[in-house]
Amino acid sequence: MYQALYRKYRPVDFDSVIGQNPIITTLKNSIIHNNFSHAYLFFGSRGTGKTTVSKIFARNINCDSPKDGIACGKCDSCKISFSKECVDIIEIDAASNNGVDEIRELKNNINLVPSSLKYKVYIIDEVHMLSDSAFNALLKTLEEPPQHVVFILATTDPQKVPETIVSRCQCFSFKKISNEDIFEKLSEICKKEKIIIQDDVLNKIAIYSDGGLRDAIGLLDKLIAYKSTDITIDDFNEINGIISDEEISSFVHNVFERKFSEVLSNLSQFNSCGKNLIQIILQLIEYCRNEIISYYIDHKKLDYPIVNYEELLNIFNEKLFDIKKSNNPSIYIEITFLKFMNDYLLNNDDFSKNEPVEKKSENVINVDNSISEEIKKDTVLNIDLNSDSNIDRTSFASSNPRILNLDEILNVRINNTFATADKNLLKLENKNFDLLKDYSFDTKIGYLVNSLLDSTIRVVGSDSMIISFSSDGLVEENLSHLVELNEVYNKITNSNKNIAIVSDSEWDKLKNDYIDHLKNNIKYSIKKEPDVVLEENKNDDIIVNSAISLFGEDIVEVE
Repeated sequence: MYQALYRKYRPVDFDSVIGQNPIITTLKNSIIHNNFSHAYLFFGSRGTGKTTVSKIFARNINCDSPKDGIACGKCDSCKISFSKECVDIIEIDAASNNGVDEIRELKNNINLVPSSLKYKVYIIDEVHMLSDSAFNALLKTLEEPPQHVVFILATTDPQKVPETIVSRCQCFSFKKISNEDIFEKLSEICKKEKIIIQDDVLNKIAIYSDGGLRDAIGLLDKLIAYKSTDITIDDFNEINGIISDEEISSFVHNVFERKFSEVLSNLSQFNSCGKNLIQIILQLIEYCRNEIISYYIDHKKLDYPIVNYEELLNIFNEKLFDIKKSNNPSIYIEITFLKFMNDYLLNNDDFSKNEPVEKKSENVINVDNSISEEIKKDTVLNIDLNSDSNIDRTSFASSNPRILNLDEILNVRINNTFATADKNLLKLENKNFDLLKDYSFDTKIGYLVNSLLDSTIRVVGSDSMIISFSSDGLVEENLSHLVELNEVYNKITNSNKNIAIVSDSEWDKLKNDYIDHLKNNIKYSIKKEPDVVLEENKNDDIIVNSAISLFGEDIVEVE
């Protein structure tokens, strides 16, 4: 009968255990000096050697003449302990024997002296699966066991083991096996089994086993069953339901280019071909991680802004648990990608595609270079202030003198902001907003500062920016203080930005219009902002003075 590789190559002595040198050294020294504990707790990830080391330790402490803490393998005790018929080394699976009755039976048996060996060793695997009553039954036994009994508790989840149990054990944390150690062990096995396999495949196995040597050997075993020799990276991808590095790179390209239909088509194709979408998400996270590291460490020039890779990695790293628990992971993944492309990339990537503003005679700014090759149009956009797409603010009332041409001014500011929009400027203004917090309790301007802090910066151009508020009421209120808000903001941040205020719903419409213009290669032209025309109000010179301070005495008319 065929024997699985992980059983065939399971370590039989301390020297053949890899990746756990500090633990092995400690256990060997305890045997050499004959001062080992009556109870141990081994914890760590699966496949890192907890149960294997437990069995080796049980055999070594029973050896009649161990050398340097290692069993001789020749004495009668070693022969008995290595045999399958040994009754003094008892392995208990707590997952299937987790009741109080099983532990009580154990308590009744521990008083019996070993039949053949010096010590009776109880190895309780996955001990965290014991019930509370079972732990309570085990507690007293762990505290005062007979001299001929040693307990070794093993678990992958030590947080679920009661502190009262942990405090009575000598604890050892088994770390994940390094990829290099796993690669060497797999190479050794392939050499002994005469398996021809690419090194890239062994590296992939090491990465996907996540530090678990048993899992790594299991993956190798599955590959050998699929193809006995000449194993390639394509074989690994096929058997594990993942895609190639080239395919993941192409997929990420489609995501960053906001090709909605192609991204959905890719995901559908992966799913229909039997690929594991969760594994593909893990590939995506690994790909972004490698690109980020290459950027910062090797100064690699990336095809897209580094923040795109960072945000994509963060989003799916946070959503991974929910994706795994979802009743329909494929839909969850599709919606997450669409939301990422529509929300994050729209606000942070499209605006960064603008070329620097060059004030030519015609003042024409090309907003999107990336689609210019496919577009034959060369239309210049001039926002029509009388069109339905503009924001009608004539209904906004104020106790202060109204700016009579407010609607015209705001639409020009919106136009100019889109024409010169730049992601780096958006980052800068977001930092500037932090400066406002120092003035939020100021008795004179605090109310204005807090109003600004309640807004969201949407897009920033060279000389102007658009901010939005959650409701029309807040927009109305803040437009009545537009002059003061603008002045306070520029003084605190030491900038010279003309602010346009819209509601969140208005912003959504403006954003969609902007996207349509990009798709149709419609270009924006920079416009001159009109002079401010204030409604005559002789009793409110403060507001007039504020407008003059902001816009200049020569251009302010008071009617």
